[in-house]
Amino acid sequence: MEIERVQLQKHGDHGGMLIALEQDRNVPFEIRRVYYIFATQRDVHRGKHAHRHLHQLAVAVRGSVTFLLDDGSGPFEVVLNDPSQGLLMGRMVWRELYDFSDDCVLMVLADHLYDPADYITNYDDFLREVRGVVYPTEMVACQSA
Repeated sequence: MEIERVQLQKHGDHGGMLIALEQDRNVPFEIRRVYYIFATQRDVHRGKHAHRHLHQLAVAVRGSVTFLLDDGSGPFEVVLNDPSQGLLMGRMVWRELYDFSDDCVLMVLADHLYDPADYITNYDDFLREVRGVVYPTEMVACQSA
């Protein structure tokens, strides 16, 4: 599940639409945290990090946003602009969010509570970790100088 676009089932009629997000049905993890991002300026880039353990499902419930994603095999873009589509992101996926529409509301479901220790905020560090590069002890000492 590292990165996967998912189609969410819509229910409705002439009176409106509904999409249910349910743990172990269309959300493949325990939902421990839900947050949403809104009122983001168009020229702002958000995210710019990866998670060592966290899994997330992102849904643009209104408007649109572009994700730049990288699982270590190279970056690519995904646009979310349909509330019936979600974006599953597993552990060790770099993400940057940008090109928010003025009306964008991005909802994110996560399988862990907020933990700053789970974040990798430097892209080069992320690439080293995701590719499993381990430095010999003497090189680590040299880098901290």
